[in-house]
Amino acid sequence: MVSTIEPSSQNGHGPESQNRAEVPAVEINNLHFTYPGLDGQPPPGMPPLIQDFSMTLQAGSRCLLIGANGAGKTTLLKILGGKHMVDPSMVRVLGRSAFHDTTLESSGELSYLGGEWRRDVAFAGFDVPIQMDVSARKMIFGVQADPARRDRLIKVLDIDLDWRLHTVSDGQRRRVQICMGLLKPFKVLLLDEITVDLDVLARADLLTFLVSECAERGATIIYATHIFDGLDKWATHISYVAQGTLQLFEPAEAIPELKEMSLMRTVEKWLRADQALVKAARKRQKEEADKRPAAMLMNNGWAGGRLTSTVALPHSSNRVLR
Repeated sequence: MVSTIEPSSQNGHGPESQNRAEVPAVEINNLHFTYPGLDGQPPPGMPPLIQDFSMTLQAGSRCLLIGANGAGKTTLLKILGGKHMVDPSMVRVLGRSAFHDTTLESSGELSYLGGEWRRDVAFAGFDVPIQMDVSARKMIFGVQADPARRDRLIKVLDIDLDWRLHTVSDGQRRRVQICMGLLKPFKVLLLDEITVDLDVLARADLLTFLVSECAERGATIIYATHIFDGLDKWATHISYVAQGTLQLFEPAEAIPELKEMSLMRTVEKWLRADQALVKAARKRQKEEADKRPAAMLMNNGWAGGRLTSTVALPHSSNRVLR
């Protein structure tokens, strides 16, 4: 069931937030998205990765974005963060186009935190963690920010400014990354599995800080995660995505299952049902494929990625059955 909900006054909303509520913090209208091919156009016959997606959040909301691996959560957050181009009418952040209005991110009003600090290193590999011999102090103080806010984040995340990034753990490096990402006061924050490396205390303190940001400043947060410890009372809204389609968008207090079960058990129930549907669909596709007649295709006599002709191999043929 899809609906548009305004946060209640229980989440720190007073008269000063009424002007903010006039323009939704996040507005998604019938979003369709498919990753383009080499020519910049969606491949022919490729179904949309995200389809018929509509959701509106007012200022002060804290929305959990839930779904199985591959459901489209990260893609959706990247679209909201202006990483992928879509029609301006489909995605609006603070009343502006997420992709076309570059001042959203440059001003810090829109902040996206996802993944780890990684880079590609020639002759070493892809997605190598950034482990420079540099102090946390130099990284954090290298960003212009309000000193009081900086000190508060350092305390919340329990960061030792003398940490050297090439000697600390993944979790400690992640704390520095989060601190730098939150130094500028945001209006909309997108979080993609950002707490996965944090210990229990660091995660709890961060979640408490984010609640205060929404209550005190009217910030809006969309948080995609698979870790539900401590989140039963954290979210104002729940958004459940399956196979690129929005299945549910409701205020947390309006979801009947959450009154009887924990958030984790509720999500498990949804995912089990979705998993059964996916397995049934795969079985039908396999049965239909088995009924089709085999097609005879010709190749050029060479195996992909090899310099040896398939003709020279024992029992090989230039004809390949598919």
